[in-house]
Amino acid sequence: LAPIETPITAMDAPMLEGKKVAVISVMRAGQGIVDGILQLIPSARVGHIGLYRDPETLQAVEYYFKVPERMDERDALIVDPMLATGHSAAAAISHLKARAPARTYKFLCLLAAPEGVAHLQAAHPDVPIYTAAIDSHLNDHGYIVPGLGDAGDRLYGTR
Repeated sequence: LAPIETPITAMDAPMLEGKKVAVISVMRAGQGIVDGILQLIPSARVGHIGLYRDPETLQAVEYYFKVPERMDERDALIVDPMLATGHSAAAAISHLKARAPARTYKFLCLLAAPEGVAHLQAAHPDVPIYTAAIDSHLNDHGYIVPGLGDAGDRLYGTR
């Protein structure tokens, strides 16, 4: 515990030990969240897991994997703006657990679908999900309804 001063009163706050936090961006859309998190946790290290969703099967296919050293001493915060089917999130966490296990795992997104939440919870019940909102459902193309469209395309002006 370390003493800190809040706007209301002083308190003893828990402090992370060791190598601290690794923010793992599920590329490419996850990169849109990383800068904001680094403003909150400037000492965090950043890793990337590149995945794309096969349009036929909706399954995640990995094309890139690079994470900080000593993940076993870090808490992993996996970030992706959308949790739609949950396949990419589950795959990213599975790859991380298999290749660079972390001390703990948390998944952070801005918008989720109930189907994605259920899939990720079934695949990784040990990983808490943090989201700002849960929309109605997925359409037949695996997009969140009403949703925001493809997060990567919106961030980078692509189609």
